[in-house]
Amino acid sequence: MTAPARPLAPGEADALVAAATAARERAVAPYSGFLVGAALLADDGRVFGGGNVESATYGLTVCAERTAVFRALAEGARGFRAVAVVTGADEPTPPCGACRQVLWDQCRDVAVVLATTAGRRETTTLAALYPRPFEFEGPKP
Repeated sequence: MTAPARPLAPGEADALVAAATAARERAVAPYSGFLVGAALLADDGRVFGGGNVESATYGLTVCAERTAVFRALAEGARGFRAVAVVTGADEPTPPCGACRQVLWDQCRDVAVVLATTAGRRETTTLAALYPRPFEFEGPKP
């Protein structure tokens, strides 16, 4: 059983949304024009941002959430508390299925802050967005 997401402290959601907004400004989306930024809060307080990076073959595109996770892991972070996702859509946009799985693999149930550039915001948990994740039953590498 996975521990439930811990609530964010005052100001943490704002800081995470600001980091995701900054990451969104560096996203590379020449084909869809749909810029996404994400920021991941590590247990040690570090924040890792990432923007989506598109490929002409779409299947090679990497979403902002996975970019942030991979950056955090590459920089040695382990253990995470929250992720924020910022888009320019009218409504807050949750992570895609692939990102939900990667987030679950690396973060388990974390707080998820969904925001728009117009200031709309929702806070939920990864378990609420992804109630039945795939979990590997064997030994971890």
